[in-house]
Amino acid sequence: MTSSKSRSTSSNALALLVAGCFFMENLDSTIVTTAVPSIARDLHVDATSVGVTITAYVLTVAVLIPVTGWLADRFGSRRILLTAIALFTLASIACAASTSLPMLVGARVVQGIGGAMMVPVGRMTVLRVTEKKDVIRAVAWLTWPALVAPILAPFVGGLLTTYASWHWIFVVNVPLGILGFVVALRVVPGRSAIPAGEFEPTPPDWLGLALTSVGIGCLVWGTTLLASTPVDVAQALVFLVAGAVGVTLALRHLRRTPQPFVDLRLLRIHTYAVALGGGSAYRFVISAVPFVLPLLYQGAFGWTPLQAGSAILFLFAGNLGVKPATTWMIRTFGFRRLLLVAHLVGVVCLLGMATFRPATPFGLMIAVLVLSGAARSVGFTAYNTLTYADVEKRQMTGATVLDSTIQQIAIGAGIALGAVAISAGRLIGAPTNASPVFAYDFALAVIAVVMLAALIPAWRLPVSAGASLMAR
Repeated sequence: MTSSKSRSTSSNALALLVAGCFFMENLDSTIVTTAVPSIARDLHVDATSVGVTITAYVLTVAVLIPVTGWLADRFGSRRILLTAIALFTLASIACAASTSLPMLVGARVVQGIGGAMMVPVGRMTVLRVTEKKDVIRAVAWLTWPALVAPILAPFVGGLLTTYASWHWIFVVNVPLGILGFVVALRVVPGRSAIPAGEFEPTPPDWLGLALTSVGIGCLVWGTTLLASTPVDVAQALVFLVAGAVGVTLALRHLRRTPQPFVDLRLLRIHTYAVALGGGSAYRFVISAVPFVLPLLYQGAFGWTPLQAGSAILFLFAGNLGVKPATTWMIRTFGFRRLLLVAHLVGVVCLLGMATFRPATPFGLMIAVLVLSGAARSVGFTAYNTLTYADVEKRQMTGATVLDSTIQQIAIGAGIALGAVAISAGRLIGAPTNASPVFAYDFALAVIAVVMLAALIPAWRLPVSAGASLMAR
């Protein structure tokens, strides 16, 4: 029989592997942004046309996530995860070798297929083989890529595009993918490693999968249109309404069908429902910040892309600096208290960013960014861990699929929030010839208000929330 210690070691190794896959997927979804002008020049197209490469990737991931749970249960998590890593790596090579925009878009779609399978399937595999007492540590490993990748992307993308070429933003995935595939062969367990009673195949609810995928696809496309320049309001509203209708029909179907692909009764688990709702709002906010700040630095301060990307790295410093202490903080202070503090510190930091000016001492900016990064790390880790506090392992497939789907929508909507808030700030400031900084101040203030509102679900948590994870 496998000892508890060896099972814990195996779980940690698996969590580290999935974290690496998560990092690749998150980095790739945002790194293209800084390379858009270079790609446009090289492929002889307009820069606005290159935006479809970003949308194609994000949309593919969003649409396919609901299917991943069924795929993992039908063919096995090990097989699907290995296929996803291989597909993502090969598609990265195709992206780097693209000589036309249609070829690049096609490669990005294939890359999105791999990305959609890597993260949810990897996460559910980790949680299925991890004991309750080790969940906090495992989720801490799984959380850092979502925090680090969007912050590193502007810097890495700017660095590679400036001193090498845009092709390298895809080439960097290749050695990572090869390493990940080799490690996955060794550490990803087969079905025999999952204890009896903890694995129940998901029924092939094709109607539910179709309604959910189409609805989410329309919502993500609509939010992407809101984040584009210029904003096509009419088209965005059409897709958002279509997405809302699709998701509404999907929810109605999932409540009525006897064997849905994801059981909405999971929302009766209080900690899961709060983490899904409050955590999505929190992710919604923190996804907007790395989008708004580089634009502030470049659009209002006149900094270069590399300077702006370098400044954002101090958010990463805060994330990294507090990460070793997050597990201890959760065990010492509990989820409710920690989430309240993370929200309040985050609001203060956002209001502090709204006071940034070209003449603001860079040391003061660094202090605010580092503190904000630390608060992000604590809040994000706490929400991600709380999500599965009271979810049984037999429910893990449905819980992971639903959480991953909501996360993808929140990330896209967060970027749209930043874009729309900046545009609204410009419209408000136009009649008075306000400074260019005003639009970004307004956007950061709006984001701060949303974060404050997102505190309400955390406030309603009982003090004992997540107690099942506190055993050492």
